[in-house]
Amino acid sequence: MPKPFTPKVVTANALLEGDVIYQTATGWTRNLAEAEVLTDEADADLRMIDALTQRDLVVGVYLADVTPEADGPRPTHFREEFRAKGPSNYAHGKQERL
Repeated sequence: MPKPFTPKVVTANALLEGDVIYQTATGWTRNLAEAEVLTDEADADLRMIDALTQRDLVVGVYLADVTPEADGPRPTHFREEFRAKGPSNYAHGKQERL
């Protein structure tokens, strides 16, 4: 029996700004609540392919697991919760000294 598909969003980093962005039905957003939630594996694969062709806009494209909720998708992993909060004080994997 196949494993049920976990809902996902397409996420990446904006090429110029480096901000975390999420794919919508018509483009990209920095707001996870506006992201397109993909509930079908074939749709997720197609949206991922579409995102990968946008190399002039994004880098590091991947699918992130989410839980759909009334006010928008909620990340299911800590890393995605952290990324969804916006830029951090980390640069290239090392904490900047204040």
